[in-house]
Amino acid sequence: MPSSQAEPDLHVLATGAGEAGWAIRRWPATLTLLACILLYEVLPNQIVFGPKWLVVVLEAIPIIFLTLGHPYRHPGEPRFVRWFTIGTIAVVNLFNVLSIILLIDRLLNGHISNGRELVYSAVSVWFTNCLIFGLWFWELDRGGPAKRHTIHEGPPDFLFPQMVSPEFGRPGWMPTFTDYLYVGFTNATAFSPTDTMPLTTTAKWLMSIESLASMATVVVVAARAVNILQG
Repeated sequence: MPSSQAEPDLHVLATGAGEAGWAIRRWPATLTLLACILLYEVLPNQIVFGPKWLVVVLEAIPIIFLTLGHPYRHPGEPRFVRWFTIGTIAVVNLFNVLSIILLIDRLLNGHISNGRELVYSAVSVWFTNCLIFGLWFWELDRGGPAKRHTIHEGPPDFLFPQMVSPEFGRPGWMPTFTDYLYVGFTNATAFSPTDTMPLTTTAKWLMSIESLASMATVVVVAARAVNILQG
């Protein structure tokens, strides 16, 4: 349980189980999902799978429902809330992976000759990759945000520096959404874990998939874009 000095993501409320406890605000995750949708909408049509409005529809309905109906994550929330959240993250992740595949395919087959368009597309899918895996890490760790900071939390999936050296964190420190987003960015940039280590098999697989997607985007696509620009 966290100390009386609450983390920025936390809010005190009476949970559905009728007990006073900590809850985690949903709005940072909602804003991140909206940013992913925006980045997808600015991609050129040739590296988008299906109509762009399809992603907006598939994401808007659960986002509105979850944000308005369940603005806080806590142990008393219905089980379907977490599955809805996972499904929403998975849809964005799927379409972003498809965009990476289409981007590489169009590039290798000579359908993209505009270097600047290629760079902008690569940056968009790379940023989306970082954001979406930050969401995965946030939803995975210790059984999810509904259980973290409570007696219901599971074992940690990530080893943060403050867990090894508590003197560098506030008393009762626990990771916030920003910490998971940071892990998503550093893992995509370095193609491997940096200061935060994965502890479970699921966490290792997620970080490996993110690194692979990032490498495909940066190494293959960006390198080809440089050649096009120089030509």
